[in-house]
Amino acid sequence: MELTHIEHIGIAVADLEQAIAFYEQSLGLKCYRIEEVTDQKVKTAFFQVGQTKIELLESMAPDGPIAKFIEKRGEGLHHLAFAVKNIEQQLEEVSSKGVQLIDSKPRKGAEGLDIAFLHPKSTKGVLVEFCEKR
Repeated sequence: MELTHIEHIGIAVADLEQAIAFYEQSLGLKCYRIEEVTDQKVKTAFFQVGQTKIELLESMAPDGPIAKFIEKRGEGLHHLAFAVKNIEQQLEEVSSKGVQLIDSKPRKGAEGLDIAFLHPKSTKGVLVEFCEKR
């Protein structure tokens, strides 16, 4: 397993503009990118904190995964993303160890990353994402 660093921490929010204002005004961070990932029905905003990013996630549809998450659990920590090398190999390795995958193959995510999620049932309740910059 080759996890290089925490790529980002995903936080589900009901209102992206209000959340951006909090991070900028209260914490002094600067949003450097807002992006829509339409196939995932999500709008994202990114902040850089050292080597790690914070990704705010707002649902673009009432049936989107972030909307469903907020409905069940409320706003807050959604996922922990690790940067990896050779994402396909990393998915095969964790799968061979009995980890349940949400994505058996990588897909395109925000910022042009290839991404894949591990099921929280296999990761002690934390949604884990692998990310690879190509």
